[in-house]
Amino acid sequence: MTVLFIITGVLLVVSFIANKQKTLEGLKKGALQFLKLLPTLLSVIILVSIAMHFIPEKSLIQYFGDPAGVLGYLLAAITGSVSLIPGFISYPLAGMLVESGVGYGVIALFITTLKMVGILTIPLEAKYFGMKVTLQRNALSLVGAIIIGIIMAAFFAIT
Repeated sequence: MTVLFIITGVLLVVSFIANKQKTLEGLKKGALQFLKLLPTLLSVIILVSIAMHFIPEKSLIQYFGDPAGVLGYLLAAITGSVSLIPGFISYPLAGMLVESGVGYGVIALFITTLKMVGILTIPLEAKYFGMKVTLQRNALSLVGAIIIGIIMAAFFAIT
């Protein structure tokens, strides 16, 4: 992480030297975007933290962990497919689930279906691409997500 900060700082200095005005405008836009995003981010992190506090770790492991087996993968796929959670919220949530003992295969399946499969957005997508293409894309995305989850589970079982 330190290396990332150093690289960012160096590039910021280079940008500032190249064009002071554009760099200051970019920093201002970035700060405003961050401030717009902050209330949503904080509220979701607070809600997820509260939910994680009240949901016993045993339940998470029971439904999503190794003891759940195929059911855990199925629940992760369904949850990811019907959720409309942005990445900046889903990744910290996934980290909390990993800390609670949920396997990487299940997490990979959840995140992949969250980003690639959109059950709730089918009507909107079908409006632009047609129902046939929408269903094919969602089906192929689900198959791809399942494959990714299996590969991640196998990879982390070896390491």
